[in-house]
Amino acid sequence: MDLDHEKRLADVENRSKSNQHRLDKVEQKQDELFTLANSIKLIAEREEHLEENVNEIKNDVKELKNKPAERWNSLMDKIIVTIAAAIVGFILAKFGL
Repeated sequence: MDLDHEKRLADVENRSKSNQHRLDKVEQKQDELFTLANSIKLIAEREEHLEENVNEIKNDVKELKNKPAERWNSLMDKIIVTIAAAIVGFILAKFGL
């Protein structure tokens, strides 16, 4: 019986060593996963900040693109008002008013 117990004890010790080795690998992988998760979190935060900056830039570009059109429209409005005033002034001058 002693030999049987020794063999079983040796098997248990071998299994224990194997399990400990496997647990060490799992812990290492868990640490790597934790590091990866933190990296992904940082990347996501940076991407969000980058998206905000891109949206700001897009809005600024739209404003810059619209400025010449606004100036042109303002100029056209002034020209039309000036022409209309000249016509009204001419008509009034013809009638002696």
